[in-house]
Amino acid sequence: MIGTSLQGLRIVLVEPSHPGNIGAAARAMKVMGLRHLVLVSPRFFPDPEATALASGAEDILESAQVCTNLDTALQGCHKVYGTSARGRRIQWPASNAREAAGEILADLDTGDCALLFGRERTGLTNAEMDRCQVLVHIPTADEYHSLNLGQAVQVLAYELHMAALTAQPAQDVPAEDVPEQPAPIEDMEGFYGHLQHVLRRSGFLQEIRATRMMRRLRRLFDRARPSQNEVNILRGILTEIERWASKVDRKDQDSL
Repeated sequence: MIGTSLQGLRIVLVEPSHPGNIGAAARAMKVMGLRHLVLVSPRFFPDPEATALASGAEDILESAQVCTNLDTALQGCHKVYGTSARGRRIQWPASNAREAAGEILADLDTGDCALLFGRERTGLTNAEMDRCQVLVHIPTADEYHSLNLGQAVQVLAYELHMAALTAQPAQDVPAEDVPEQPAPIEDMEGFYGHLQHVLRRSGFLQEIRATRMMRRLRRLFDRARPSQNEVNILRGILTEIERWASKVDRKDQDSL
């Protein structure tokens, strides 16, 4: 039912500094049928204030996964949504909270997803946003835009709950018609690192534009959503390019 439809979603809090916000987030999750809380380098956890603010959702805190880095928090996910109120020079796909809830619910049919919330004061860094395929914003009144972390989790959890309530039952699809699942995030990160290395070696990727160019390439492959097999093919191509370049380098050295 609702718990099942949302069970593959991770609510990821990146470096939360106030334990009360962790407890409030856990409470918001439990009342809306979400179970999987992930904390990346929390400043204080476990903490009595988190337990007090959880108010009946202590089981969410007890089962929370605590990670030292974002790579571990996202391992096994095939799509990442990140909350942000900031405008960007390079446009990420963006959705408001209600739109994103429906998209996340559909993506959960394919595998695990993550919804990232940034630090209380500064939100997600640019590098962390690069890990997200979609940015999510919560529309607010023009006069005042500030939501604390616990409130933001509550808004998204409510929208997810409502999306799950109104979702149509999934139709059985013949096995031969089921598309390949998108590659998990860790495979995509390995590919991006490999691609960046080859592009630098070829001379195409210059330091002055490396960050912006890689960000654009991430968006391109995010839209394509390659499967694990397709990522393996792409990395095989990159490996062959590296081998060819090494042969050329050796020939050049031998001719000197």
